[in-house]
Amino acid sequence: MQSISRFQDVLRRLPRGAFDKAVAEYRADRYCKTFSCWDHLVAMVYAQLSGMSSLREITAGFNTQSHRHYHLGTGALKRSTLADANTRRDWRVFGDTANALLASVGRRVRQECRDLLFLVDSTTITLKGRGYDEWAAGTRVRSTQGLKMHIQYDSALQSPAWFSMTATNVNDLTAALGMPVLSGATYVFDKAYYDFNWWRDIDATGARFVSRFKTTVRLQVLEDRPIDPNLASTILKDHLVRFANPSPGGRRRNHYVQPLRLVEVNRPGQTPLVLASNDVSSPPEQIAALYKERWGVELFFKWIKQNLNIKAFCAQSQNAVKIQVMTALITYLLLVIYRSTQAATIALKELLTTVRAAPFEAADHAQETARKRRRRQEIRELKAQQEALFP
Repeated sequence: MQSISRFQDVLRRLPRGAFDKAVAEYRADRYCKTFSCWDHLVAMVYAQLSGMSSLREITAGFNTQSHRHYHLGTGALKRSTLADANTRRDWRVFGDTANALLASVGRRVRQECRDLLFLVDSTTITLKGRGYDEWAAGTRVRSTQGLKMHIQYDSALQSPAWFSMTATNVNDLTAALGMPVLSGATYVFDKAYYDFNWWRDIDATGARFVSRFKTTVRLQVLEDRPIDPNLASTILKDHLVRFANPSPGGRRRNHYVQPLRLVEVNRPGQTPLVLASNDVSSPPEQIAALYKERWGVELFFKWIKQNLNIKAFCAQSQNAVKIQVMTALITYLLLVIYRSTQAATIALKELLTTVRAAPFEAADHAQETARKRRRRQEIRELKAQQEALFP
C-alpha cells in the first residue's frame, strides 16, 4: 500500500463538500471535459507549495510525479490548458473555498481559544505593466494600482478570520463595513478606519475596539484618571472623554455619544500615541499592549508576500491574478490547519520548507501515528461522554 504524500496530507484538509458546492453554484465545470476545477485547484496549490510561478515550471514539476496523480484525484498538466483555466474559470470558486476554510479555522478557534483578539488592516498588491494596466489602471491611487486585500486577523491562531479583495481605490473603511463583528471580541485597527459611527456600531454589538485619535478631534474630558507612578514613563495620560462636536461637518452626524477612553502612550524620540477605546475599565497599560498587538497583521502580510506567490504571477488577466491570490490564501489556511494536527509545535515557515523540499515524499510516519492516536483518544472520550448521558 502506497503511503500518503506530504502534499496530499496538506490538501486533504480542504473542505471538499464546500468546494464542490461552489463549483456547482458558479457552473465552473461546464464545457470542461478533461481539466476540472479540482484539477485546477490541485495545480495552483501545488504551485504555491512548491514556490513556482511560471506555467512552464508548474507543469514540468507536477508532471514528473505522475505516479502520485491518481491519489490526488487528478492527472498530468498541460501548460495551455492551465493558462486557459486561469483566464476563464470563475475565480469566485476559489474565493468561496477560502471562505469555507476560514469557517473551519474559526470553529477551531472557538474550541481552543477564549478571548478573541482580531487585528484589522489591508495590504496592496501592486500590479503594473503590460497586461495589468488594461484593467488595473482605472482604479489607480497616487502611484499604486492593482488589488487590495482586507483582512481580519485572529491574533491567537495567527490566521485570517475574514477577508475581502477589492481594487486599490476602495477605502479600507468601506470594506470593513461588511466585516462580521462578534460580541465579546476585541478589534484593533489604525486611523484608516477612523469613523465614529462605525465605532458606535462595534460598541453596540458588545465588542471592544482599540484605535487612535486624530490630532484634529475635539474632545471633552469627563475624568482625569490617576496614573500608577511605576507607569509614569510609559502612560502619559488616561482620560475618560466624550466627543465635543456632534456635527463634524459635511452634513455628517456623529452618533457616538457614550464615553470613550483616551490613553496617551510615550514613544521615546517619537510623537506619543493617542489611543481611543470603548473599554473604560481595563488598566491603561493593557489598552496600550492591545494596540501593540496590531503589528501581528503586518507580520502576516510580510510572511505571505515573502513565502507564497502573490507578487510574481503566471498570467496578467484580472481573473488569473485573483485565482492566484485566492490559492495563496487557501494554501496558508491549509498549512495552519495542517500544523494543528502535528504532534509537536512547529513554525509555519519551517513546515512550509519541509513540504516544499519534497512535496511528493511520504508524510512523516511518526506524525501520522500520533494523529491516529489522538483520533482514537477522541473517540474513546466521546463514547465515555455518551455513556454518561445515556447510561
